[in-house]
Amino acid sequence: MKNTDHNFSDATRQGWLRLMALAPVAALETAADLLAAHEFTYLAPPEIGLAMVRGRPGGSAAAFNLGEMTLTRCVVATTDRGTGARLIGHGHVAGRDRRHAELIARFDAVFQDSTTDAAARDEMLAGLANQQQAAHAESAAATAATKVDFFTLVRGE
Repeated sequence: MKNTDHNFSDATRQGWLRLMALAPVAALETAADLLAAHEFTYLAPPEIGLAMVRGRPGGSAAAFNLGEMTLTRCVVATTDRGTGARLIGHGHVAGRDRRHAELIARFDAVFQDSTTDAAARDEMLAGLANQQQAAHAESAAATAATKVDFFTLVRGE
């Protein structure tokens, strides 16, 4: 099944970019065969920089600069194999992993291609989502195992 709706909403793209940014780079490497049909050029090669992180006490007060974090970004271009249009893929990842940012950018561009197999894309993204949910559940279980239940004794009444 080919991708018939390649004008994705911002929310759709943000969703797959988030899944890939949170996934281990090894999980993206295993799906790299989806990238084989495309040639990419760098618009911005993988580069490490800093981003200001802002915080809000209690989630509702005025924002303040909490600190800086390292961030790696990459921007690539490829050609839509169906329409010949130029496709631009962006990749951002927390930390200093250049390969991770590059893979995210390449997948972002390929997922926008009108000839991309939607079933393969959705299967890959579902696999990443399942891995992340399993990791979250494992972390929650490990945290729950350390929970201490305190109780109060009524004294002198």
